[in-house]
Amino acid sequence: MKAITLPSFGGPEVLTVSEIPTPGINADEVLVRVVAAGVNRADLLQRQGNYAPPPGESEIPGLEVSGIVVQVGSRVEGWSEGDEVCALLAGGGYAEHVAVPAGQLLPVPDGISLVDAAALPEVTCTVWSNLVMTAGLQRGDTLLVHGGSSGIGTTAIQIAHRLGVRVAVTAGSAAKLERCRELGASILIDYKEQDFVKELRAGTDGHGADVILDNMGAKYLPRNVAALATGGRLVIIGMQGGVKGELDIATLLRKRGTVVATSLRARPRAEKAAIVAEVREHVWPLVEAGELAPVIHGRFPAREVARAHEELDRGTHIGKVLLTI
Repeated sequence: MKAITLPSFGGPEVLTVSEIPTPGINADEVLVRVVAAGVNRADLLQRQGNYAPPPGESEIPGLEVSGIVVQVGSRVEGWSEGDEVCALLAGGGYAEHVAVPAGQLLPVPDGISLVDAAALPEVTCTVWSNLVMTAGLQRGDTLLVHGGSSGIGTTAIQIAHRLGVRVAVTAGSAAKLERCRELGASILIDYKEQDFVKELRAGTDGHGADVILDNMGAKYLPRNVAALATGGRLVIIGMQGGVKGELDIATLLRKRGTVVATSLRARPRAEKAAIVAEVREHVWPLVEAGELAPVIHGRFPAREVARAHEELDRGTHIGKVLLTI
């Protein structure tokens, strides 16, 4: 099969189309013929040599795909050849075929095209597992989402809004903030021009955020703690702002706050399967009802994978970037 490999690390130019063996499958896996793959910041980090796949997983980039089942393992139930699916991966998505643990498969939701379904698995699993399963987000809470116009951000806004949560976002342009407002955010903060702690407190009558979903890490740590409400939960899912920051423990104690950092890629397969099952139960009905839709910035043919990475790296996108395979 053809796959996009990394003979070396560096800029987008190192992404190379190669001929490699089609993967075999274990008894609890299916083989998917890939139609589209999501492009995520984790892929950019892997390309740069800063985010190796978990041991034993494919070294081909790509954490989510959509496609058609072409082979089913002997212990797999509930899936058949010809099924249209999307899937959460630990790697291997930038290829014509990928082996997927059966527990990480999802049906393509009604009303979503097979290509666009590739935009759903990673973001919905990340958002649901962090906001609901980890942080306990619930109706009446206030949520602050950093990077509200990203793929994860646009998904978090929609899910939280449907849960009856007040959503605040940070983004870097008026156009991005307007799109966040259209999706359900009500407190809009331009991080280039405004102090998000001050703006959040003004917008919540001093309450702050019950939950913060943070992709920045170290750079925002002190201000995130300052922005928490009493009993607030800060969930860190990225390191775009660095890896080492200063934690004001006195403020955290006074607020009875929680700081948790999570990642999805390296979790055991059983944990991923549990997350996927919850997403299928709670999020897929929203998608099929038209209450949640993937926001697609662009679709690039696989031969233009370097251009897709450049687009994501520029940070001007709103929503998801996809590769069509």
